[in-house]
Amino acid sequence: MFKLTKYIVAVAFVFVAGASAVFAGPIDDRIKAGEAIRIGFSNIPIWGFPDENGAPKGFVNEIAVGILESMGHDNIETVVTDWSGLIPGLQANRYDIITGGLYILNSRCKNIAFSEPIAQTGDAFIVPAGNPKGIENYKDILRTQSILAAVAGYNTVEAAKKQGLTDSMIIQVPGPTEILAAIKAGRADAGGLTYFEAADFAKNDAAVDVTNPGALPDWSQNWVGIGFRDADAEFMAKFNTALAKYVGSKKMMAAVAPYGYTENELPGDKTAEWVCANR
Repeated sequence: MFKLTKYIVAVAFVFVAGASAVFAGPIDDRIKAGEAIRIGFSNIPIWGFPDENGAPKGFVNEIAVGILESMGHDNIETVVTDWSGLIPGLQANRYDIITGGLYILNSRCKNIAFSEPIAQTGDAFIVPAGNPKGIENYKDILRTQSILAAVAGYNTVEAAKKQGLTDSMIIQVPGPTEILAAIKAGRADAGGLTYFEAADFAKNDAAVDVTNPGALPDWSQNWVGIGFRDADAEFMAKFNTALAKYVGSKKMMAAVAPYGYTENELPGDKTAEWVCANR
């Protein structure tokens, strides 16, 4: 769990003018000035979300906050924003670290820096109960000329197009709950999510089933990292040193257990550099 000596909740909007001028400056400068480290995340079940008091929950937040605490940093401010605004918000200095559960992807590595991986996981689909169209992977969607619902900015959009789906076959929505709504309303035949999210929906809603993540291509297996600005490379290096000691520890595993994170999701020996080059 976590103990924050300072706790502030803010809401970030990508279109706020002039915000970067107010919040400019690398993390170390903020720490020296006695200011909070601002973590940015979206409201994504299991991964990163605010509780009823605005406290950062989800396994990615638990890991990030745990690492920061092990470094002696407990002056933390949270900023909740839309998923599609996470990277632009970091680039605009509206927060200092993205803890929202970003996969490390080559396309993202061109815009921000990533910590070493904190988890490895795959994707899956939610489909109507009984999976009437027999959809298990992207090729099945293409074969049946079905419609895929995906969150704008999720890796599943990129993966679907790589597998041959056209724009007209993909409905892009703001978040996971909108994917569930699209499936239940019949506007989409499958919804592309992380396996964590898909399994959680299927567990709590009898209207949908979750597909086998192993049915998707091996290259769709991904690693999760914490996002930083390039200007904060020095701080990220210290964060990575602490990360190496914290990830997989008894303390971390106890903190993430309520979210379904197990030893199977530990990141293994892949580095952020390797993942950036291969995903």
